[in-house]
Amino acid sequence: MPLWALAMGLVALLGLGLAPLFDVDEGAFSEATREMLASGDWGHTTLNGAPRFDKPILIYWLQAASVHAFGLNEAALRLPSGLATWAWVLAVAAFAWPRWGHRAAMLAGTVLGTSAGVLLIGRAATADALLNLWLALAALDLWRHAEGGAGARAALRRAALWCGLGVLTKGPVALLVPGAALLLWVAASDRAQWGARLRALLGDAWAWLVFTAVALPWYAYALHRHGMAFVDGFLLRHNLQRYGGPLEGHGGSLLYYVVLLPLLMLPWTPLLVPLLARVRATWREPLGRYLLLWAGFVLVFFSFSGTKLPHYVLYGFTPVALLAGREAARWQADADATARGVRRLQAGLLALWPAAAAAVTAWVALHAARVANPLYRALIGQPAPLMPLAFAALAAALGVLLLLRLRRLPPAARWSAAGATAALALTLAVVPWWGRQLQSPVREAGRRAAEVLARAATPPGATLVQWGLHLPSVAVYARRDAPRRPPLPGDLALAREDQVDALAAQLAALSAGHRPAEADATLPTWQPLMRMGGMVLLRWHGAP
Repeated sequence: MPLWALAMGLVALLGLGLAPLFDVDEGAFSEATREMLASGDWGHTTLNGAPRFDKPILIYWLQAASVHAFGLNEAALRLPSGLATWAWVLAVAAFAWPRWGHRAAMLAGTVLGTSAGVLLIGRAATADALLNLWLALAALDLWRHAEGGAGARAALRRAALWCGLGVLTKGPVALLVPGAALLLWVAASDRAQWGARLRALLGDAWAWLVFTAVALPWYAYALHRHGMAFVDGFLLRHNLQRYGGPLEGHGGSLLYYVVLLPLLMLPWTPLLVPLLARVRATWREPLGRYLLLWAGFVLVFFSFSGTKLPHYVLYGFTPVALLAGREAARWQADADATARGVRRLQAGLLALWPAAAAAVTAWVALHAARVANPLYRALIGQPAPLMPLAFAALAAALGVLLLLRLRRLPPAARWSAAGATAALALTLAVVPWWGRQLQSPVREAGRRAAEVLARAATPPGATLVQWGLHLPSVAVYARRDAPRRPPLPGDLALAREDQVDALAAQLAALSAGHRPAEADATLPTWQPLMRMGGMVLLRWHGAP
């Protein structure tokens, strides 16, 4: 088990800095963290100088502490998410071991830590991996409380701590998900004791004291400092309005998460077959019912949300991974035809999963000219070597097949090692390739802007602006605010190369005091400093 824990740590942490920051989310979180460090104001976050009320404060504190210790770089910004994912995996294994044995514990942790959805959020400088850690710890401790025994009260108070930290990470969802899971279980399992259970859950003064001591001070400070701006920006817009309707175009049908969950579970999706086949038997077990209600609540609740983002369904992925790990441990020992079929399907998918991801990547790269969006056509069409992807996929496939045939290892260890091998091929080869294609121009533009603006010849007050773009990571690489606005004379501007002339014409028309359609041919002048991947960094000189 120690070697397994180390392997899961390598999956979570190895190569965190290989890819540039992805926009928009990673760039926004990272730039807010940089501005927090630059300002010395650790109680409030801004993005390009404007208040940022999207998320509470904890993830920014952790990212800022990591950057302070290791420097402003991608690995340091992602380190809190990587560590949170590793802790999340270990917490799941620790919960499963005394209940189902070490094989199920190891496999449940492996399914969790090497699934596509968790790999992606676990290597992103955002709040989602940290929130999922708190959700898992809280819901699992609430079950320990429901089990009763000598440690029930301590488990409830620990759950209050995790909920408080979750509310400090992302908001009310950290209290909603574990609380709903337990209340639904009580309603479905022990109606006669509903009142007693509810009093035990809500009547522990120490649990409430722990929760409020952790979560309340920062919220009280934010409300005192910002008043209704905080209420409107965080509580109303980013919680109630987000649930009530699609924000920023992130909508979807009621079946959005039903389709998405199997994709985010890759390469362990075949385990859904035995899991669903045994759902009735699982429902008859108290713990099985609790896990099904936890996963089911998340699936149903967020299916009715107006805003749909892929990572929402991961709030209920912990119970799916636990049940899938138990099913994997069971079918490893079974000799019937169904178990053999699932084993073969799972082995083939583990071996081919990195190859499929690499093949899709190569196909998109080779057919970049067909991409409709001019910016993404230019980004994906940049010259990039594809052979390293092929070698990584081949090495992963061979490694998976060899590990699965290594009879000296116990079955759970073989499958876990195979899962880790496939995951590392993705995180060390495929994801960095996409990062370099999509974000290298932004990174280089930011670094180039920092060099230019640091020169003595730079006009006073000149800065970097995003012109017709929203790519907040450029400010991280430039190490300065990069507001979204048209440039002023002397400014540097990052823009799409195919839109510069149109933007310049609009700016000239506005500055001349008439409509763009009436603008004459005398446009402000600009000097390109860098062209890359459909983007241009230019110095704006103003009207000729």
